[in-house]
Amino acid sequence: MSISQASGLVSSRVAGLLPRASDWAAVRRSPRRDMLAGLTVAVVALPLALAFGVTSGLGAQAGLLTAVVAGAVAAVFGGSNLQVSGPTGAMTVVLVPVVQRFGATGVLMVGWMAGVVLIALAVARLGRYVRYLPTPVIEGFTAGIAVVIALQQVPAALGVIDAHGDKVWAVAANAVTRFASHPHPAPTAMALGVAVLMLLGARWRPGLPFSLIGVSAATILAETTPVDLARIGALPARLPTPSLGFLDLHTVGVLLPSTLAVAALAALESLLSATVADAMSVNEQHDPDRELFGQGLANLAAPLFGGIPATAAIARTAVNVRAGASSKLASLTHAIALATIVLAAAPLVSRIPLAALAGVLLATTVRMVEVGSLRALARATRGDALVLVLTFAVTVAFDLVTAVAVGIGVAMVLALRAVARSARLEQVPLEAGDHSAEEHALLAEHIVAYRLDGPLFFAAAHNFLLELSDIADVRVVILRMSRVSTIDATGAHVLGDAITRLQRRGITVLLSGIAPGHDQILTTLGVAEQLRRDGLVFPDTPTAIKHARNHVLNPTMSCGEVPAADGIG
Repeated sequence: MSISQASGLVSSRVAGLLPRASDWAAVRRSPRRDMLAGLTVAVVALPLALAFGVTSGLGAQAGLLTAVVAGAVAAVFGGSNLQVSGPTGAMTVVLVPVVQRFGATGVLMVGWMAGVVLIALAVARLGRYVRYLPTPVIEGFTAGIAVVIALQQVPAALGVIDAHGDKVWAVAANAVTRFASHPHPAPTAMALGVAVLMLLGARWRPGLPFSLIGVSAATILAETTPVDLARIGALPARLPTPSLGFLDLHTVGVLLPSTLAVAALAALESLLSATVADAMSVNEQHDPDRELFGQGLANLAAPLFGGIPATAAIARTAVNVRAGASSKLASLTHAIALATIVLAAAPLVSRIPLAALAGVLLATTVRMVEVGSLRALARATRGDALVLVLTFAVTVAFDLVTAVAVGIGVAMVLALRAVARSARLEQVPLEAGDHSAEEHALLAEHIVAYRLDGPLFFAAAHNFLLELSDIADVRVVILRMSRVSTIDATGAHVLGDAITRLQRRGITVLLSGIAPGHDQILTTLGVAEQLRRDGLVFPDTPTAIKHARNHVLNPTMSCGEVPAADGIG
């Protein structure tokens, strides 16, 4: 390929990543509801942005500016209508070592370089491959990140401002030692009070922003009592002038490992968040390459204003969807609302105690850990449990990038081992239950039967999901499981996701021929529970076909109204 041809290819791909008029068609449907959802997210995002800014080492203003700039840019250029971007806890875990070694300038440069990497990934159309990360790796490093973030809050929660150590657990241990020699319980009481208020309040009234309520109450208490509590630095009264002064070509090579770590985390967290948003909504489908492009531009823009690297935030995106958002206007409104706070209320925000923000993040870490999901994965297979535990331990003991590399490496070895064990060369006679001709005839009756052959594990599961998503003009889908040789936790989750998507389109799903070992994994992970309760799981294909025909002729004889989800989570 010549240089001109390569240049033309890159230009055409970049043009395909740019916003289109159709992206904003959804805005006209319900602009008021979108703006209300955006304001709701802003209320939730404010204390989190401040806390993540402080935890990153660049200060509260950096977190707030990141939420404003990156949130607006990613909303306009991203590939999801529902995504909300800004600073996140996972990103601060990666940034803390950069701050300690290179200072604020290093963080800004890492963010800008990560933006370039993300744009390159988008142009190369590599967004779809990020989804292949195994579920135990995701759950393992998520739980590990939660522990690391909690350890980062120990000094502020104890009122210790000069704790030190090479690793986050060492810093936390040093803070505990200093606190034991000179205890001052007021910051600890404040941090725990805010955390407890958030956790209990979320159970009592989930719609209320208890994080903001707790931070506001703590700030008022600090202002009206003589107790000396550590505070964050004052926020700027206006946005700083954009500058490229942080760029230093001599440190590019030294910062490259951190840059790749930030870019990988931004890509992973953003695409996972977009997938969650799609699953929570109806008829929403994000574009992974455009999402990477939007996140890349967001990370190019944020450092120009003193912001830290950003990514999509799963928690804020979930709030956005639950608040009724249906277009990019909601996330853009969230950024505008936070910008208004920066311009108008900076003096008030600057008086928030560090202990209160530590409480916000402590509650956030508790919400990050899905205990039920971890238990299910630990019981699914020994391989999934091993990958989960290893990823978690390496995340806490070393760093996130090493943990993901170890987790993926072990998962690949175990997957290949499972495939090798399942590969057999044997003569298979024509079975009485193999109704290939009958399956073709079923299409005229709006019934389709799919036979799953071979392993259903993390590397192949998403192709299965994409194929099922293309089904059209069908009322019943039969998934024949008898020839599935291997299934792991990721394959089971994707199977459950495929069932849920088909059900939301009004398609009845039947399962047949599940092997006993595979049935145990599906039952442990809670996949297809609703199908079992409705009697839609059959021992063989002929029985399933008979039921499907009865359902088409008289739907009320089958399972009644198709549920919106099957409870797989």
